[in-house]
Amino acid sequence: MFKRAIRNGVLLCLVLSVCGSNAQNVAKNNSNLNSLYLNPSHPIEERVEDLMKRMTLEDKVYQMNQFVGLDHMKSGNPDDDKENNDAQGFYKTLSVNDVTKMCEEGKIGSFLHVLTAEEANYLQELALKSPLKIPVLIGIDAIHGNALVSGTTVYPSPIGLASTWNDELLYSVGKQTAKEMRATGSHWTFTPNIDILRDPRWGRVGETLGEDPFMVGNMGAAMVRGFQQGDFTGTQKVIACAKHLIGGGESVNGLNAAPADISVRTLREVHLPPYKKAIDAGLYSIMAAHNEINGVPSHMSKWLMTDILRDEWNFEGFYVSDWLDIERIDKLHHVAKDMKEASYLSVNAGMDMHMHGPKFTDAIIASVKEGKLSINRINEACRKILTAKFKLGLFENRFVNLDKKGALLFTDEHKSTALESARKGIILLKNNGLLPLPETISKKKIFVTGPNANNQSILGDWHAAQPDENVTTIYEGIKTLGETKGYVVDFFNSGENIRNIQSSKIKEAAKKAKNADYAIVVVGDNSMRYKWKDKTAGENMGRSNLDLFGKQLDLVKAIKKTGTPVIIVLVNGKPISEPWLQKNVPAILEAWEPGNLGGQAVAEVLFGEVNPSGKLPLTVARSVGQLRMIYNHKPSAYFHKYADEKNTPLYPFGFGLSYTEYSYGTPTLSETTLNKNSTVTVAVQITNTGDVDGEEIAQLYIRDNVSSVTRAVKELKGYKRVALKAGETKTVSFSIDAESLAFYDINMDYCVEPGTFSIMTGSSSNTKDLTTTTLTVTNRIKL
Repeated sequence: MFKRAIRNGVLLCLVLSVCGSNAQNVAKNNSNLNSLYLNPSHPIEERVEDLMKRMTLEDKVYQMNQFVGLDHMKSGNPDDDKENNDAQGFYKTLSVNDVTKMCEEGKIGSFLHVLTAEEANYLQELALKSPLKIPVLIGIDAIHGNALVSGTTVYPSPIGLASTWNDELLYSVGKQTAKEMRATGSHWTFTPNIDILRDPRWGRVGETLGEDPFMVGNMGAAMVRGFQQGDFTGTQKVIACAKHLIGGGESVNGLNAAPADISVRTLREVHLPPYKKAIDAGLYSIMAAHNEINGVPSHMSKWLMTDILRDEWNFEGFYVSDWLDIERIDKLHHVAKDMKEASYLSVNAGMDMHMHGPKFTDAIIASVKEGKLSINRINEACRKILTAKFKLGLFENRFVNLDKKGALLFTDEHKSTALESARKGIILLKNNGLLPLPETISKKKIFVTGPNANNQSILGDWHAAQPDENVTTIYEGIKTLGETKGYVVDFFNSGENIRNIQSSKIKEAAKKAKNADYAIVVVGDNSMRYKWKDKTAGENMGRSNLDLFGKQLDLVKAIKKTGTPVIIVLVNGKPISEPWLQKNVPAILEAWEPGNLGGQAVAEVLFGEVNPSGKLPLTVARSVGQLRMIYNHKPSAYFHKYADEKNTPLYPFGFGLSYTEYSYGTPTLSETTLNKNSTVTVAVQITNTGDVDGEEIAQLYIRDNVSSVTRAVKELKGYKRVALKAGETKTVSFSIDAESLAFYDINMDYCVEPGTFSIMTGSSSNTKDLTTTTLTVTNRIKL
């Protein structure tokens, strides 16, 4: 999908000659300082208004439309029978030359999937030739680093980042990704994904930050602050884009873009809170969801876009559609008769920019001229988009300095953050004393195999193939560190295509494993979009089961049968439900998709250089038949039992083992009652009772013991990492205020009802891991 086409030498030379430095760019603009909007000495608000006065209706609507990059168009399939190729973005009615001319004429406001700085510069040069010289806004799916661009830093997938339970790391990832984006010509990232996970069959679990609205909201807001650094003014910041509004993680069948039928209460309590936190953090763009919500396609939901987020929560940024989803109001959902009506319905509801295609602008222009769509709606959308371009400094600094680009990518600072987030996000799911592997003087043998052991599957979804020298695979990490510990490390390629592992390879792997002292088998899922036919997870790749795909379990069983101790390393973008592993394998590591340096991080955990400290940001079910399986379920969810399965999860939310042990005291409260304006401090003592230094993630949950409508049995309201030396005790404190206890009552009023609340602290959401005290609210608190 993201195969890069090569521009001919003439165009490349033009880009290099024009864009060698920003000095020439500034000189070009300074020749037009008689136009107030081109003069950087004026306030942005004045520049926007001056430019708006010079724009025709058509000019304004053009700013609302986005196209895929020219190189991306070249990779399209001209024989595809669709008007717009859903994967490749080929426009059957427009050639590359047509789009080039449109850009020169100022008829395109934005591009996406521009994967080289050279192409970004070329598009800006085209836009500079337009009558108003308005730069183009370039967006990209920089989901966990600017990974669609070769040579950049690839951080762990978001689900791995969430497993760190460390908001500060999410902030750093956002800030560093912004720098690498600007260095390669992009200004706008289509992330964070703050969808709430409710169905692990969904292929996009790896893009999310888990199942809990409190955690997703905190981490999403941290990423927004990292990307935008305040109001994103400057040349090293980008616009964040929260997505997808709303409910994609709770579709009716676990498939991407399938309908979501969710009550208003659940939307208010579960799916919408992360958007409120992101907006409060300064979020400037939001992407609508592929799916319909309660019968209304999200792309035409005025209730969501305007009534709640704009009018109720004061969202001041702009909305962008998702890939071809305005078109789908007509063609998929059948609630519009044609593209013209679909475009009207979407923009009238609050949509500001269209991704992507040629028919939107004519439809909107016609709707305005016919008096159906208000010009004020167009002015509002255009003004927000222009404001973004001015704040980003694009009118003065639209070009990338190609000479400096290389020094800004994959830097030591960024690699350090990628490694640290991988280390802290790895979860020890099981350990029967096998780990950490000790040093040896007898040249013990480690055998490494499995489909994800020695390739770039550790980079997850939304990445382009990276230079091999920038990626430490699991095998490479084990070999490098293992040899320093006295081991001989061997590798066998048992087949990298998870969909087609051959039985003969399984037999050969077992034969080789028999002679080893330890077998490390790396299994899981494949999210690599440039190997689309091999994928088993990622965007548009849901699954009807949650077990190990294909013959991977056969591979593990064959090696286990040899008697060689087996260590499982999971590399996956969504949880694997495989109870056989938990029952039969002595050690299991959940690595998720740990990024560029994931192999080093995994090896450091295996050999005890790093004490694992990651915790699950989701619940792992035992089988697909248990779904829905979430920690914050309602009281009656397990009133009865299954005939053929336990009611308990394979691994609970918040779970993760360590090479040491921690004990928790009973939490104490600074006050036993809470009123509207007070804050109660919850303190709990934690002791490292083992003989290994480590980091523990303390968790705080609440339960409203009696409420006018049912509430979850537990709700996460705090988490903190704490470093504890062997034998050390520390006190960890959390704050609880009225907001921490609030919910929507029987009348859908947001409040705290009088009564008692259970305050629980511990190492996971599992009741046996928690200690409890009680807080009282004496009077109703309306918020």
